[in-house]
Amino acid sequence: MNPNRQHWNALHQKLNRALGAADRAAATELFLAQHAMVHSANMAKSGLWSFEDEVLCGLSADQIRTIPRGGEHSIAWIMFHLARCEDITMNMLVAGTPQLFTQEDWAKKMNVEVIHSANKMDDGSMAMLSAGIDVKALKTYRIAVGRRTRQVVKKIKAEDYQKPVAPLRIQNVMAESAVSKDAIEIINYWASRTVAGLLLMPPTRHCFLHWNEALKIKRKLLK
Repeated sequence: MNPNRQHWNALHQKLNRALGAADRAAATELFLAQHAMVHSANMAKSGLWSFEDEVLCGLSADQIRTIPRGGEHSIAWIMFHLARCEDITMNMLVAGTPQLFTQEDWAKKMNVEVIHSANKMDDGSMAMLSAGIDVKALKTYRIAVGRRTRQVVKKIKAEDYQKPVAPLRIQNVMAESAVSKDAIEIINYWASRTVAGLLLMPPTRHCFLHWNEALKIKRKLLK
């Protein structure tokens, strides 16, 4: 494995321990570093390695939209899915505030009709989203979501880490159709998490896993 990705994995283990110990100073510092590395360098401007930039470097907008032959996803879909999951969980579930997607009309800006997290999309819908999305706006949405997440995390108190997600917040996600009815298992998963559990998955580990997938897609595109 690439040394940068090995380092990220090691930090994630430390983040898990810091959250479990309710060490707010360490958990916040580790989260912000981990989070910066799965977003573009422009998002946090931390000077750290960026997995997103590593994947996107050298790719055109058309390539980012392309679903490789025999593949399931495009890199554009991955970016949209990551941004939507982070926006929904960090704002609606952790902070209890509106998602940026609706608050700032990102569907129109990105030229998409999909308003949910993009889980359980069929092949046709996946292809339509990938072909039509405005890649520049998508990158900007990712940055906006990332910066809001950092604001949210800096305000979380140590005693909040083990709090479960409030049922009303889950209901709000469903009411806004932020997750497809076909992907109820995602709702159930988020509903079973604590605040610490959400910090460990959508904005950090979830991104890392999908960027690994995106890196494989890039290699196929450049063959």
